[in-house]
Amino acid sequence: MAEKINIIGGGLSGTLMAIYLAKRGFEINLFERRPDMRKNKMSAGKSINLALSTRGLHALEKVGLDQEILADAIPMYGRMIHAKTSELSYQPYGKEGQAINSVSRGRLNIRLLELADEFENIQLHFNTKCVDLNVEAGTAIFEMEDGTRKSFVSDRIIGTDGAFAATRARMQMGDRFDYNQFYLKVGYKELEIPAAELGAFKMDKNSLHIWPRGAFMMIALPNPAGDFTCTLFVPFEGEKSFDNLKTKEAVETFFKEEFPDAVPMMPTLLEDFFTNPTASLVTVRCYPWVKADKLALMGDAAHAVVPFYGQGMNCSFEDVVVMDECIEKYGNDWNKVFDEYQKLRKPNADAISELAIQNYSEMAEKVGDKHFLHKKHIEHDLSELYPDQFKSQYELTTFSLSPYKYALDQGKKNDALLEQIIADGAEEKIKDPAYMDTLWHLLK
Repeated sequence: MAEKINIIGGGLSGTLMAIYLAKRGFEINLFERRPDMRKNKMSAGKSINLALSTRGLHALEKVGLDQEILADAIPMYGRMIHAKTSELSYQPYGKEGQAINSVSRGRLNIRLLELADEFENIQLHFNTKCVDLNVEAGTAIFEMEDGTRKSFVSDRIIGTDGAFAATRARMQMGDRFDYNQFYLKVGYKELEIPAAELGAFKMDKNSLHIWPRGAFMMIALPNPAGDFTCTLFVPFEGEKSFDNLKTKEAVETFFKEEFPDAVPMMPTLLEDFFTNPTASLVTVRCYPWVKADKLALMGDAAHAVVPFYGQGMNCSFEDVVVMDECIEKYGNDWNKVFDEYQKLRKPNADAISELAIQNYSEMAEKVGDKHFLHKKHIEHDLSELYPDQFKSQYELTTFSLSPYKYALDQGKKNDALLEQIIADGAEEKIKDPAYMDTLWHLLK
């Protein structure tokens, strides 16, 4: 008789995990507290764009969805920087042809749910809010749509229920559970640049657009319909903050001063600003992620990260792949499966968490800094000239399956190398392999 696994959280990683486990023959109950999004539109103000890159595509490839999702994605080959003067400058993300892909969160989640629904051994449950767990007994208790409570028993429970997970809350009540959450002083709000006539794009469609302003910024990602989803990141408090953007006059003045080229493209700016919610940005770290062979946390439930490296979904999908590899390795020995899964993923989740926070500073401040841009130019040249010896931190993070921890550590070594080249005044000498042979030891 097949083992039963209850997955609590029917978002992206939970649904993908359900599909992976169903392919291995397990009986799956997938619970989601929200309504079935195949029948309901995504809520206003919820981020509708995701940056899908190598790790996420690798996970989708294993269930046959990678090419289908890519067909409706928009490749972004670099950053388009918008100065206050409206001057534009472009920074490629990687080598020729390397891109991150703007995809619809809703469409991807719906497609995963559709695929899950094709499996007879997956039962989908919507409008089911997890209110308690008995981990040892394998029992999950839900508040159903009609207000009644119902228990579901399984052999194991996997918690994929987001940054404020009920599954993790139950673990927090136990002994020797480390938990830490912290918020950035910056909040965010979704805005829109609608399509021009006949669905034309008002800006370059194959770039991630950034308006860097030091303590705050705005970004825009393209959608297939020709519109852009904009996200404004601003401190909650201070001179230029959400606290001081309470009136239409204040918002209009702020945008005309800071984002003059964007304002003419945003006819619904004021309506969007005062209709869409202001949300916060939280980082969650905890450990352990598992309890014996009974419960495992995945995705944001284990490691919520801020969105500035575009790796939240990719990291969560990689959790699914690693869990599946551990099942392949250890079979029904779930103590070993869960333990190896958490030991492999925890250092890498901490690393991408750190990288994401660092990248806010890069996007908001450094992309307009001359020294930083100079380093980026040398970094790009080294990647092209010496692809075997030198890989940028961004390339390792976004365009490879190298562990995030390796990318974090290697980025620090890369920076030392770049600073040495600049100190030597040797930007032209990098084309000489003999000169570079004197520096490669810095990457060891």
